[in-house]
Amino acid sequence: MNAVIPEPRTATPATGQAPGPRTAGPWRVHPADPALTGVAATVQALLEPHFGSRLLPLGSAHRTDVPTLTLALGDGADGSPAPIGVAPDGAHRPVDESYRLTVGADGILCRAATPAGVFRAATTALQLLVTSGDRVPRQELADAPRHAWRGLLLDPARGHLTPGEVKQVIDLAALYKLNVLHLHLTDNEGWRLEIPAIPELTAPASDGTPRAFYTTDDYRGLQAYAAERFVTVVPEIDLPGHCATLREALPGLPDAPVPEWLEGRFPFVAPLDLTDRATGEAVAAILADVCGLTDGPFVHVGGDEAVGATDESFAHSVRELRSLVRKSGKRPLGWQESSRAGVGPEDILQFWVDVPMMDLPDTADEIAARPELVAAGTTLEFVQALKSFFAPTDQDLARILDGGGRVLLSPQSHLYLDRAYAPEIVPAGREEDAARLGFPTYRPLGVEHTAAWDPASHGIPEDRVAGVEATVFAESVESLDDVTTLLLPRLASVAAAAWSGRAPDWTGHRARLAHHGRLWEQRGLAYLPSTEVPWATAHEG
Repeated sequence: MNAVIPEPRTATPATGQAPGPRTAGPWRVHPADPALTGVAATVQALLEPHFGSRLLPLGSAHRTDVPTLTLALGDGADGSPAPIGVAPDGAHRPVDESYRLTVGADGILCRAATPAGVFRAATTALQLLVTSGDRVPRQELADAPRHAWRGLLLDPARGHLTPGEVKQVIDLAALYKLNVLHLHLTDNEGWRLEIPAIPELTAPASDGTPRAFYTTDDYRGLQAYAAERFVTVVPEIDLPGHCATLREALPGLPDAPVPEWLEGRFPFVAPLDLTDRATGEAVAAILADVCGLTDGPFVHVGGDEAVGATDESFAHSVRELRSLVRKSGKRPLGWQESSRAGVGPEDILQFWVDVPMMDLPDTADEIAARPELVAAGTTLEFVQALKSFFAPTDQDLARILDGGGRVLLSPQSHLYLDRAYAPEIVPAGREEDAARLGFPTYRPLGVEHTAAWDPASHGIPEDRVAGVEATVFAESVESLDDVTTLLLPRLASVAAAAWSGRAPDWTGHRARLAHHGRLWEQRGLAYLPSTEVPWATAHEG
């Protein structure tokens, strides 16, 4: 069996006696078509952490003693079903990412009808080269995605990463055939994108401390880097709530009207009131700049957890945010709560929660039985307030479907990868990391739990699913190592479900996953070696 993740749709062993190519020794990348020269350069860059000086320079002459990774335009995976969902690059129809890969005696041939398909084949080839032991078994693989949108949300607003670190995450996402990077750029904890119209947002703090953020050049560079890997960047400016940094930069903006039942009960950052002229002008300037800087077709406007706004104020704000994005020629996305401002066939809403999914206790005794809740200081009054505030989420999915909108699946229960790992699956010596990382009130769970998620389990008609997106919010994150420890090995499971449209078989998936630790190690990525997986050593095939 090969160790490719996502598991290819078909895998046919080759007949005959000749062995497959050796993984040790030199290799070369060769674009058989001039249109693939750029793809070949990107594939070369992805291979370098694994091959180093063994990788011949791009353009090297053919040598019979050196196996070749050949990239060619041709037929994709015949007979594969068309992908469902929304094309993240804005194309009217999803891009054909189907491919065929043939391992012969003298190398690997990646062929597809499009450069995107060729690139997906090349990431499969990279996995084979890293996980196959001394030789890559001769075989033919054919594959194609089921979901057109396969995303990962990264949260630099709370846990800032440098542009170079973000690029490492883009590479990781691309290696598992994800094609969207959703950047959560603003929140109460930070504002991470330069806005030329409002420089105060990224100006030094009042004590002179510089703020970490992405300049416009940084942002353009990240988008270009992602595009070379067939990944679309979707920026999120989270409004009208989650706005403490905006309020700090522009003091004096009035609060949104507060519901009577909530006023004075709990501390929260008041959402913005977009009926206020100064607020509306500031938000319009921000979104105009963000839309102008963004190459892709989508801009995410947030709309989640607007604690402290009346229903009327919230609905007005969401409608205004959508309108501003559309005026700038982009398509707005929003979290599921924004469905309460109305939904039409052009809307895409990101489904992340309902009250049952939150797994909240009903009694003080149940709180006492949950160490993570006790450690967070959770009270029964607070839990009851949460249930009250989140009660409308139980109808959000129906609102989206009834209005004709599409659903981007990001259920907190399985796809929020900022969940702590269950102590019983944490290996010796990693207990401190595992205890420190993860959102404090989520029940800690294992890798098998994430792998059990089935995109079809929510009962949404296929033509109404926009796609699948994992998230890794960064409340507990202090470094790139923290981010990748939360992501790995769970991201591979989500990627498998997003690509295939179904939960991977756990027995086969864990056997394949066992060989991916070396891939992450060679790329310098930290991960949590869960005891659920029989991790292969560096010398095992």
